Amino acid sequence: MSPALPPLRDVIARHGLGARKSLGQHFLLDLNLTGKIARAAGDISHGTFIEVGPGPGGLTRALLDAGARKVVAIERDERCLAALAEIGAAYPGRLEVIAGDALAVAAHEIGEAPRRLCANLPYNVATPLLLGWLEHATAFVSMTLMFQKEVADRLLASPRTPDYGRLSIATQWRAQVRRLFDIDRRAFTPAPKVASTVVELLPRPAPLAPADPRLLEQVTAAAFGQRRKMLRQSLRSLGVDVTVLLGTAGIEPTRRAEELSIEEFCALTRAFSGLRATG
Repeated sequence: MSPALPPLRDVIARHGLGARKSLGQHFLLDLNLTGKIARAAGDISHGTFIEVGPGPGGLTRALLDAGARKVVAIERDERCLAALAEIGAAYPGRLEVIAGDALAVAAHEIGEAPRRLCANLPYNVATPLLLGWLEHATAFVSMTLMFQKEVADRLLASPRTPDYGRLSIATQWRAQVRRLFDIDRRAFTPAPKVASTVVELLPRPAPLAPADPRLLEQVTAAAFGQRRKMLRQSLRSLGVDVTVLLGTAGIEPTRRAEELSIEEFCALTRAFSGLRATG
């Protein structure tokens, strides 16, 4: 670690960076853990690392200290900008800070390829951020992201398990997902109510099976909106002949949403698209 940089707790105190619940902030100050995340993020010697919600810059420091050639940090909390500027000064030319809301930033257009996302995501926007990035999944080589453990469980869930649902399908359709390690809630300042999990997502060259993404979301929303009911009932909200829909997709009407594979949901989506076109 650069000797020019003071301890993170001193930085937080000097700049008045108490974590704000409204921004979903929980700062990770343990250098061993931030270093572990940085090492898990892959080859950092070239391309661009994109970090969201760096806060006082714990993970930012770890990435740069590990040798990242270029880090672009997106931070909406103006209080943190001075602290991040100090890090940039310690690693000249290697840190760029974008002041703004990551939900409004086109991360897939930032910097030079290969692009890698690496972030301890703000809890309150983690899911919409991920879904937005997955729409441009092939722009990234990898995503090494920290989520609340319960969200990570949903990302990783398989059919016929309680956590399997719309988020599982939307994520695994476009990326391979792997659990790296859990982090105890007491490692954060302030401590959240639940543990966190670091997950690796490797975008697929093409989605797992053909389907229109908007219609896939519509089909999964209908199916899991009444997940305990049989598909012949839960899919009625789609406004098409459900018997024909399921027959075209080759799926038994007595099955339930949590029993279907991603490929089967894609088959349902293609059948739905065809019925809409002829209806």
